[in-house]
Amino acid sequence: MNATTQHTQSALAATSDTAWESALDQACAQACAAIAPAWPLDRAIAVNPHWSRIGMPLREVAARMALLGGIQVLPARAQLRQAWAEGRISAADLHVALGRLPAARAAGLDAAHCQAVLALDSRPAQLPLLIDVLDNDPQRHTRLSWRQAITHQVSQTCAAYFDRHQADWQPERDNGLYAFWRETLEHDHGIGLLMGLPHIADGIRTLPACAREAERWVMQRLGLPAEVWADYLEAVLLTVNGWASWCAYLGWQARLQGQEDAHLRELLAIRMAWGALLLECKDDTAATQAFSTVQEAWGRARERLQQVRDALLVDEVWQLALEVGYQRQLAQALLQDRPTAGAAIEVQAAFCIDVRSEPMRRALERLHPGVQTLGVAGFFGLPVAYTPLGTQAARPQLPGLLAPAYQVQEQIIPAAGAGAGAADSTVLASAAARARHRQLAGKAQWQGNTRWPGSAFSFVEVAGVSALGGLWNWLRPGRGARARDDLAGLPARYRALCRPQLSGVSEADKVALAARILHAMGLDRAVAPLVLLVGHGSQSANNAHAAALDCGACCGQTGEVNARTLAQLLNEHSVRRGLLAQGVYLPEETAFLALLHNTTTDEVEAFDLDLLPAPAQQRWAAMREVFARAGEQVRRERAARLGLDGEQAAARLLQALRRRANDGAQTRPEWGLTGNAAFLIAPRARSRGIDLGGRCFLHDYDPTEDGEGALLEQLMTAPMLVTHWINWQYHASTSDPQRLGSGNKLLHNVVGGAIGVFEGNGGDLRIGLARQSLHDGQRWLHEPLRLTVVIDAPEPAIERVIAAHAVVRQLLENGWLHLWRFGEAGLLERGEQGWVAV
Repeated sequence: MNATTQHTQSALAATSDTAWESALDQACAQACAAIAPAWPLDRAIAVNPHWSRIGMPLREVAARMALLGGIQVLPARAQLRQAWAEGRISAADLHVALGRLPAARAAGLDAAHCQAVLALDSRPAQLPLLIDVLDNDPQRHTRLSWRQAITHQVSQTCAAYFDRHQADWQPERDNGLYAFWRETLEHDHGIGLLMGLPHIADGIRTLPACAREAERWVMQRLGLPAEVWADYLEAVLLTVNGWASWCAYLGWQARLQGQEDAHLRELLAIRMAWGALLLECKDDTAATQAFSTVQEAWGRARERLQQVRDALLVDEVWQLALEVGYQRQLAQALLQDRPTAGAAIEVQAAFCIDVRSEPMRRALERLHPGVQTLGVAGFFGLPVAYTPLGTQAARPQLPGLLAPAYQVQEQIIPAAGAGAGAADSTVLASAAARARHRQLAGKAQWQGNTRWPGSAFSFVEVAGVSALGGLWNWLRPGRGARARDDLAGLPARYRALCRPQLSGVSEADKVALAARILHAMGLDRAVAPLVLLVGHGSQSANNAHAAALDCGACCGQTGEVNARTLAQLLNEHSVRRGLLAQGVYLPEETAFLALLHNTTTDEVEAFDLDLLPAPAQQRWAAMREVFARAGEQVRRERAARLGLDGEQAAARLLQALRRRANDGAQTRPEWGLTGNAAFLIAPRARSRGIDLGGRCFLHDYDPTEDGEGALLEQLMTAPMLVTHWINWQYHASTSDPQRLGSGNKLLHNVVGGAIGVFEGNGGDLRIGLARQSLHDGQRWLHEPLRLTVVIDAPEPAIERVIAAHAVVRQLLENGWLHLWRFGEAGLLERGEQGWVAV
């Protein structure tokens, strides 16, 4: 034990100051609260990685992230230079941006200075952590830095601890993450050699037994002023930001259930303890110098923050200039003359607000004047968890901001007129469940034979030539339809009869739920004979991030379950009688039909047609051709961005897209939500007939039918936040692909079955989007623009929502998104200390 250790332990023993303990607890909690959650791969939804920091101005966050984690929040200057060189940002855009930012006016910035700074790529130096200044021996350039080695070790420990599905041999975890790490480190005989510390075992033996003791142990040693504790600890967490984000997700889920989760706090203790552990490997002189360096640097943290914040003012100007260029085009599009709908409405089609729906809606309306398209949240207002037939799983099918309120279970329901009773359906369901269990058990056993060391070689001999089938599918991908994973293991004879149904919901609750959804969709007033509920999903092979291309409103699932469940709910005679008693009239001839829009191939699937009466089936038969032609138009529109010939024969183009979808080597099956830039909350009449380039989220809203503003409040506090999350995940993954993106898809290795990915075999858990989802190999396909939200509502109604909700107010006041409204006399107004004409 060195002198530093003796001094620290004496000080720790003498410390019993409750205020000191409380300040430390608050600092640790504050650091943990700064980390945004990252959802697992099989439930992937887009998240703003800075979500927990929206209470601060954007430039303040950009400065903090640069200093604490070396993270780029505003667009990289190389991207901005390209936009400037190509005319994407004009001189007029830069002039407007300089005039709109009060800080730029106060600082006297001009266009010449902004252009000069744009040519520089210097980034501010991070504030040092203890592990950085201790890593100073002459041989440090011949090995991994201690920061890299520690991140790798902590990451591998977390991968083992949190894995419940991938590894066949599972460790003991009963005492928590910190204890698991401590025990792992005691048995890791390679970490000392990796770090050039052959005697590290002596330091490991001094580690405190629990996480809270470790926190006290480290902070006593550091001797930093209390006002920088939270910032220092946040910087510590940012060295393992991927795993911190996973732990934040576990905490988020626990809070939705009214519980607490301690994993993030324990991860912080682990990273704190590593710094103090390394002190044991240094002599007193080195330890004293390290303390002095860290204390001096962090003693000037506030001054450094101000310097970086001032330096980033130019970057904020360029960020706004980039957005002004897009907003100018958006305003021109929204203010142009639009065709008026004159035909009678024969079919209504409700699509998810997803930007990929906009081209399909536009094509349908152009081809069939009797089609009215609507934009709604893709979970169709059903806050449900879904359980496939014969399983105990409960998968959320709603935005990550919410907790499920209802359960949906698969049931066997014969076709209309089949004459099967409830007893027959129960027997069929039991038989289907048993058949599924047998098939899945056999598949699991087959897959297990490939994993166990003793059977891997014999498996190859037994499988023989049959194993080449999968390889052939890779070499020559077919043109098969989208796989429906929810039907995995079910024999073909049951698949058409297996349908999702609300479970355990009273008739009164069904009616109330249906009434709320119809009102939110605007279908409680005028309803067409055929109403199509169009969910969406993607199609790709060998894609760890496949769920990120499905519906974000359905927690990274397709919209099939929600659309089918709602269609059957609204087609129930008893529900319609209950609605009528509440004054909501659905004509007897009106039928609801669930569809799924495949956003990779722009084909649609229809579900449960056999449950509909003949007239509704005939109406869909007529619409099927319209959807086919609309899909062809959208495929031609999308072809160029995918490197395909949009002028080739329609059948050949469709085949090419299907092959991409089934190609296990295809890194860009589709572009997802790349390019998203705006969100319209307005009647379709405001955008009908306008080509918005697949860059706009569209949610229908009629202010004349929302007298109290209750629906507007829902839209500004739910879909607006979801679209903001999507927008900022794409923004962050483009602005800093190294720290906030998941890297090169070719190098991904899945961790823990579905937790996330490593890029290669280690390092931190990667979050965000892969480079291939944003970059075509030559240039960025996504522009890092903050979302422009355009609302058609009276000014007082919008202001009431802003005043009532701190989150909305923070997003606007701190510059995380732009807010516009349709003003009087057909003008657009921008929310900026009042409302100013665009």
